[in-house]
Amino acid sequence: MKLIYGTTNKSKIQFMRERIEPLGIEILSLADVSAPKLNIKENGNSPQENAKIKALAYYDALKMPLFSADSGLYIDGLDVQRQPGINVRGHDDWMSDDDAIVHYSALAKEMGGSMAACYKNAICLVLSPTEIYEYMGEDIASDPFLIVAKPHEKRREGFPLDSLSVHIGSGKYYYDDDNDFGKYSLIGDGFAAFFNRTIFGDAK
Repeated sequence: MKLIYGTTNKSKIQFMRERIEPLGIEILSLADVSAPKLNIKENGNSPQENAKIKALAYYDALKMPLFSADSGLYIDGLDVQRQPGINVRGHDDWMSDDDAIVHYSALAKEMGGSMAACYKNAICLVLSPTEIYEYMGEDIASDPFLIVAKPHEKRREGFPLDSLSVHIGSGKYYYDDDNDFGKYSLIGDGFAAFFNRTIFGDAK
């Protein structure tokens, strides 16, 4: 089976391919299907609402099975008004990768050098106009981790905050672990379980 991932983020596409293609699902990018460039207004109030907005917009344009995902960043001890939430890159997504590193590094410094955070993720799968599946659960949320003030020298395009992310238990940057992106392993399992349920009817 082939599914389009409604995103332009190459790192997110690669991540999903690594996790989902072992199920027998081929993940296609928007470029693979020559999708038109859409100006989608992600004006939902949660990651789940934004995931659905994007998925329905791409499905309306392509009329092919696809999914979109969205995430929000939530930081312990930060005032509600200042929570990034769905605006991880700021309102209107003004932050580049470098801008995001500078912004969150400064915020961590303001919070004493580090701050505990987690990502809450959501996904929306559209197989047909009457087959729409939405999910936002703990098994596709990240474990809590630290955002620190000093960036790691390593960068990964599309995932700027990985350069500031530290494992709470070990105190090490995730980039310095044997598995660079260990904090995403359980998220990947959760996404795989979602596709097993919705496409293959697996109740697990």
